[in-house]
Amino acid sequence: MKIRYILGLLASFILVSCGQQTKEQTPTIMVTIEPLRYFTEAIVGDQFEVISMVPNGTSPETYDPTPQQLISFAKSEAYFRIGYIGFELSWMDKLQTNNPSVPIYDTSEGIELIYAAEHNHADHHHHGGVEPHTWNSTINAKIIAQNILSSIIKLDSVNKDFYKANYNNLIQEISDTDKKIQDLFANNNINKGFMIYHPALSYFARDFDLEQISIEEEGKEPTPGHLKKLIQECMKKNIHVIFIQPEFDKKNAEVIAEQTKSKIIPINPLTYHWHDEMLNVAKALIQ
Repeated sequence: MKIRYILGLLASFILVSCGQQTKEQTPTIMVTIEPLRYFTEAIVGDQFEVISMVPNGTSPETYDPTPQQLISFAKSEAYFRIGYIGFELSWMDKLQTNNPSVPIYDTSEGIELIYAAEHNHADHHHHGGVEPHTWNSTINAKIIAQNILSSIIKLDSVNKDFYKANYNNLIQEISDTDKKIQDLFANNNINKGFMIYHPALSYFARDFDLEQISIEEEGKEPTPGHLKKLIQECMKKNIHVIFIQPEFDKKNAEVIAEQTKSKIIPINPLTYHWHDEMLNVAKALIQ
């Protein structure tokens, strides 16, 4: 009886140890932002641990990685970049030079990019005038998912059928999100124009034929003169929705809202919960 008890304890210890060892040995992939982690995790399942370089609640335009994150990068099987966000423009070349064995994949490859006039923002620079918020689009999300799938199969072709099945499920979810937004817009009166402090919804606006007006003036706080023009434009175009992101000051949005009787809607385009946030933005535009 005593021997059985000891053997049982030993077997339990082995199982626990093996479980811990397996968890520790799970290969990692690093991504830049939380929405990209959402897409990547949906495809890789439990085959990889996916880590965001830019933590939730921080700006990917100005973020600098911690020493521990630099170590994690060096140990990663790959890095998935979103494309042209400020962190990537500042850090990707350095990271690749110091870790040439870590492949870096651009998930924005194949997306029809929006180009604005070349300009410097107060805290970042948009490469070649590229609008970097590619993930805020159902059309782009499918391209991003395809790029993730292709990259994962390069890393682990043995489990390609598993990844393809997960990819198909993700594509269906993206399609469902797109249909829900289209149905909302088709069955309700909507505000075709909206204001936003930082222009993170350019691709969303293009997808659904909307007009986005940025409160920022060339990436900086608007001057009193520009603020006056924004108020006039808001009233002229009958705009009633002003989106504000958590990482930006909302005082200018509050001034415009007070003068134009508009409502301020908090949004978080950097959230992990991509599906919910896309629907939240769409619902906010219903009159």
